[in-house]
Amino acid sequence: MTPLIAITKLAPSQISGLINDYLAISKFKVVAMLVLTAWVGLALAPDVGRGIGVQFISLLGIGLLSAAAAVINHVVDSEIDSKMARTRHRPVAKGRLSKLHALSFAAVIGVSGFIMLMIWANTLTAVLTLFALVGYAFIYTSFLKRATPQNIVIGGLAGAMPPLLGWVSETGHMAAAPWLLVMIIFTWTPPHFWALAIARKSDYERAKIPMLPVTHGIDFCKTCVVAYSILLALVCVLPYLIGMSGLIYLIAATLLNGIFIYKAVKLKIAGNDDTAMDLFRFSIIHLMILFVALFIDKWFVI
Repeated sequence: MTPLIAITKLAPSQISGLINDYLAISKFKVVAMLVLTAWVGLALAPDVGRGIGVQFISLLGIGLLSAAAAVINHVVDSEIDSKMARTRHRPVAKGRLSKLHALSFAAVIGVSGFIMLMIWANTLTAVLTLFALVGYAFIYTSFLKRATPQNIVIGGLAGAMPPLLGWVSETGHMAAAPWLLVMIIFTWTPPHFWALAIARKSDYERAKIPMLPVTHGIDFCKTCVVAYSILLALVCVLPYLIGMSGLIYLIAATLLNGIFIYKAVKLKIAGNDDTAMDLFRFSIIHLMILFVALFIDKWFVI
């Protein structure tokens, strides 16, 4: 029986559940955030006269390759996921989707995204996005995550690439400016994930993943979160200092990073799992608003 015929024999509730499972292994919300940052990188790039439709397809291609990387992550980490309370109900770990079906899905959306970028963007964007996929799905997930407590620091570069990818999809070449946006996400990633790792330390211990709070203790990890939060605040000023953004962005970045540092210090002084999760959740809002402020600042100059 072909997959298409098999799907037509499912009840509507089963089809809905299957769609939700595929969205889950694609990490739809995470990919949406990555596409947002890619969109901002594209919007800040010099105008070369590309149409909105072509730009949309380019962002879709970046999103599909990012989603393919997320699916591969689910497959590679399925055994680890089954040991962790936070992830044990994921579709592949739970057995609702087989590894073969998941990898087939990753191949389809990955190839589709790569072709979109080759046709509607440029070769450089397609190659860079593919390298980001390899970096996250294989180098980070298969090796770094299991090898070193600095896994999220080293592997964070792959997840920080979308603003550069958006810029390159528009211009066809590298530039210094989008690398500042990459630096922001690269610096943001460790305190974001370490806050989660502090709250879920027992999960990572059970799965034998050498996250920083497991290998060096929670108190040391909290200190690192504070240090990176301060570094993030400094890095976030760079777009303003080089004239890439204006006062709207500077005000937003100052307020957001002030709150970020406050929550990091609060976690250090009297933190518990709830405080750690509060910082983790705020960090997502922080990055989203920060990049929206960058976009708004382009069109409303003070």
